[in-house]
Order: sequence, then C-alpha cells, then structure tokens
Amino acid sequence: MKHPKAFLFDLNGTMINDMEFHLKVWYDTLNDLGATLSWNEVRSHMYGKNDELLDRVFGKDKFSQAEKDKISMEKEVRYQQVYKPHLDLLPGLFSFIESAKAKNIPMAIGSAAIPFNIDFVLDNLNIRHYFSTIVSAHDVVESKPNPEVYLKAARLLNVEPTNCIVFEDAPKGVEAARNAGMKSVVITTLHSEDEFSAYNNVLLFVADYTDPRLRTLV
Repeated sequence: MKHPKAFLFDLNGTMINDMEFHLKVWYDTLNDLGATLSWNEVRSHMYGKNDELLDRVFGKDKFSQAEKDKISMEKEVRYQQVYKPHLDLLPGLFSFIESAKAKNIPMAIGSAAIPFNIDFVLDNLNIRHYFSTIVSAHDVVESKPNPEVYLKAARLLNVEPTNCIVFEDAPKGVEAARNAGMKSVVITTLHSEDEFSAYNNVLLFVADYTDPRLRTLV
C-alpha cells in the first residue's frame, strides 16, 4: 500500500512523545485515590477514555460521573503543566505532514484524548490546519480497540477505510485500526515491537518520522 488516500493519527505517543508524562501523572493520581498500583500496572491501564480507565481501576460504582469528570480534568491540567516545557512534535513529523499536505493526502486525528488535550497540542504547535477532521473522546461511544474512532475519521474525510493508514503507538490502537480494516504504522515510543505480535496489519515499526521507509507512503 504505497499510495494511501488518507493518514489517520493517534495523538499521544504518536505525534508527541508524552506518554511517560501521562504515566507519571496517572500513577500519582490513581494512587492518591487509593489504588496502590505499581508503575507497570498503571501503564497497562493507559488506553481508552479517562472515564474507562477509572472504571477499570476502581469499578464502575466508585465515582459519580461528576467526580470522574473532576478527576479527569485535574489530571490533564497537571499533565499539561509538567509536559508543556517539553512539548514538541516527534522528530521528522513536521516534514512528513508537510509532504503529505503537498501531495493532497487528507489527514485526521483519531484520539481517546479529550478536546482540552488535543487543543493543547494543536494550538501550541500551530498545526491544526494540517488536519481536515479531529475525532476526540467526546465524539465516540466506544474507545479503541473498537474501530469507531477511525471509521468515523475516514467517513468524515470521505475516504474508504481500506485506503487509510493509521499511525499508532499502542497495541489497542493498532487493534482498532485492524478492526476498521486499516493498515498501521507503529511508533515505538512506549511499546516494543513484540507487544504487537498479535496484529497482522502493521506495515512498519519506526522510532520516529525520520525513518526513510516512510517516504514510500507519500
């Protein structure tokens, strides 16, 4: 698949290398709430919407929706405070999306992040204009590995799912792409290649967007 008709990007860990910051803030937040989880246990829960993460850790009846909303926002404010001095696109990504735009390849973001965090990245880095559509946690009912986020992005771009390539950093995201009928490029910012062995839709594993093999996609 050398000439896709659309690129769909996850955000955290895929466009920016911020997952260790999320991990540290979630570790502190969850254990402050009484979870007593190890670093790796917290890491294993880091997918999907914040509400879903809290439900997985504490059970669905532990917090009201208002309490979950409050915990989620406080966590994201803390994350932005500690990460903002480091905020930058992964190496090579700016050139890659510039090349895609020049070739008229439409691009979208499909992320489990809330708009508050997506806006934080796009507006501080001034890259919003590269993306024709954005699908956030607020725009879907089911999180990854459900394919809803990527199917919706493809539909909004008016591109067939099989003509999309998804850029992801997490196994659940690659699974969502597979469930949507899409190939995926994996950015190994937080997960190693062996963690994706169950998925047959991976085109490439790359450390960042300077990998010369990515040139074949544009």
